[in-house]
Amino acid sequence: MSDEITSAVLKSDTSEVTVLSMGCAIQSWLVDGQPVVLGYDNPEVYRENPYCMNIIVGRVANRTANSRFELGGTVWKLPSNDGPHHLHGGAKGLGWQNWDLQQLSDSAAILRLHSADLDQGYPGAVDFEVRLTLDGSALTWEMSAIPDRETPINLAQHVYFNLDGRADLNRHRFRINASKITPTGADLIPTGTIEDVDGTRFDFRALAGLAEKDPDGLGYDLNYVIDDTNGPKARVVAENGMEMRLWTDQPGLQFYTGVHLNRFGSPSHAASHGPSSGFCLEAQAFPNVVNEPSFGSILCSPDQPYFQLTTIDIRKPR
Repeated sequence: MSDEITSAVLKSDTSEVTVLSMGCAIQSWLVDGQPVVLGYDNPEVYRENPYCMNIIVGRVANRTANSRFELGGTVWKLPSNDGPHHLHGGAKGLGWQNWDLQQLSDSAAILRLHSADLDQGYPGAVDFEVRLTLDGSALTWEMSAIPDRETPINLAQHVYFNLDGRADLNRHRFRINASKITPTGADLIPTGTIEDVDGTRFDFRALAGLAEKDPDGLGYDLNYVIDDTNGPKARVVAENGMEMRLWTDQPGLQFYTGVHLNRFGSPSHAASHGPSSGFCLEAQAFPNVVNEPSFGSILCSPDQPYFQLTTIDIRKPR
């Protein structure tokens, strides 16, 4: 496969999305000409991309405690890239590899990647596929993977959103359709428990701003256990009227307010890339699920391949 980074532009009557072959990155997303994501002007910057800017992370998204898991009586050791832990599939995970990109139409593209056995320490070879479709103001990720043996898979889109182009998120209000979280320790590894959000700063079941919920400015980097109800799993409304809604078939949603984000490379559209200048809503299985049986299973096999369906709609009501 060529190492050249290629791109595809998806268009509708209201929106334009530029996707890169490097890491399946969403380089740009415009709604009525207004940027709604952070990003880098130069596609080459996505080769290093220390903040996981807008890529697909995996093979296993989020944190794996002590960079290890057990499968089939064998302890599999993964490369550590977050202290002693393994984050987002490793420093050379799927988001830092160059996929094969094909534009299918003005509004659709497909990306494919073959991940070899023991890529970033994971057992088995896997064929990954991400299909992106822009329908009006809604972008859909259909992510699938077929391994040649049993292996864990848990993908996530890691797009940084900012709906009003300002340097912070103070004019955004958030709603997350989740009554429980998986709390973490100081190292952001889940404790293994599931707790209610009632009476805590983590309760976003009604639209609320960060200043209201988090007056001390601690920020958020936490997995929400999505409630099994109809309708969007998350909603974000900016003061300028731009509104985002998210649907997914995944059980968890990592809410990250970019507390560690900083400038790297040349930001596109003159956007700020400082701390808390963008937010992520990462649909996925729970963090450290490979070491917490109570969190379910992400084991896939030739007979049980991986699939995720996530749609994000961003529009400005007229």
